[in-house]
Amino acid sequence: MSLESVQAFFTRHAPDIEIIELDASTATVSLAAQAHGVEPGQIAKTLSLRVGDRSLLVVASGDVRLDNKKLRQVFGGKAKMLDAETVQALTGHPVGGICPFGLTTDLPVYCDVSLLAYDTVLPAAGSVNSAVQITPRRLAELVNAEWVDVAKSAEPITEQTAG
Repeated sequence: MSLESVQAFFTRHAPDIEIIELDASTATVSLAAQAHGVEPGQIAKTLSLRVGDRSLLVVASGDVRLDNKKLRQVFGGKAKMLDAETVQALTGHPVGGICPFGLTTDLPVYCDVSLLAYDTVLPAAGSVNSAVQITPRRLAELVNAEWVDVAKSAEPITEQTAG
């Protein structure tokens, strides 16, 4: 049903956007980047968070990590990742297919400025093997997202930092 809710969303709001379905899993940033032949940063990951008593979604570039200090400043409290069961209930999408489109619950959506480094990004489309290709600004416009700066670059793995 999740993929169907995303398709219905695009049929209503952006009929020109096609959902890309692949045979391979795109459930993680690295799998999605490999399957689509793009840089990990072009994968737009949707993170489900709770701050105090409110739940929200943050869409960020696949090659960044959330910055707890920035999250606290922007959202006014400590952000916690939601568990898979809660995410499924709130979004209607399974982990690995979470996106800001076709949501079960009307959740606030925020887009991190890291997405703006790319002409197009690929967020999931409601299943672990689907995505859409879209400009970051259009993504934000379609889901009425607010732009925020809540991420930091992921530290590259070097010989000194590797396990």
